[in-house]
Amino acid sequence: MFFKQCDKLTPINQANDEDNKTFTDFLRHVCKGVLDGLGAFLNRLGIRPNVITMAGLLGNIAGGVLVASGQLMWGGIIAMITAPLDALDGTMARLRNESSRYGSFVDSVSDRYSEFALYAGLLVYFIQTGTWQDALLVFLASMGSILVSYIRAKAESLNYLAKIGLFTRVERYFVLIPGLIFGFPRISLWILSILNNFTALQRIFYVRKQAKTNGEIIRNREE
Repeated sequence: MFFKQCDKLTPINQANDEDNKTFTDFLRHVCKGVLDGLGAFLNRLGIRPNVITMAGLLGNIAGGVLVASGQLMWGGIIAMITAPLDALDGTMARLRNESSRYGSFVDSVSDRYSEFALYAGLLVYFIQTGTWQDALLVFLASMGSILVSYIRAKAESLNYLAKIGLFTRVERYFVLIPGLIFGFPRISLWILSILNNFTALQRIFYVRKQAKTNGEIIRNREE
């Protein structure tokens, strides 16, 4: 099912896209052998990729509920266990030759809900135990996460490239989950609040650079 598959790029964009490999791409390359083996094993058991996708989503929702109830460590552990499922469902779909644009769409949507479940848990937790500054940190971190994903989606719908930036979903989880498990969520949120929004700005200026190179900004001003 939900294998992330990008729309076809022009040859020029393909060349540029190859130069914009993210840390997520690096991890997928390094872990490809393990993911392929595990994905093939689960396929032989008759488990479908959409089951893995739903397990990941439900696991993150459960983690968010635990965080909201004050059990940050267990919420973080559940999130850590279910996080790799995001890559596994795509591997299973690819091995089944069941990749599709709709699958990519649903996979991306489930990723957003999974991430927001943890932010929602932290928001409830800080409303009960923290200050308005803590709640504001959750808002800023989640806002940056939304923008990072939205900017790329919107840019690519307009035939720009936006697959760049310091903090993608994997990096965000590498910061958020340890903060939950080891009890320093505020530090994680400070880092996420700053670097998520920094990544969003990176993508905005990258798209602007492409528009300027194409002469679109000048034409719009003259119109």
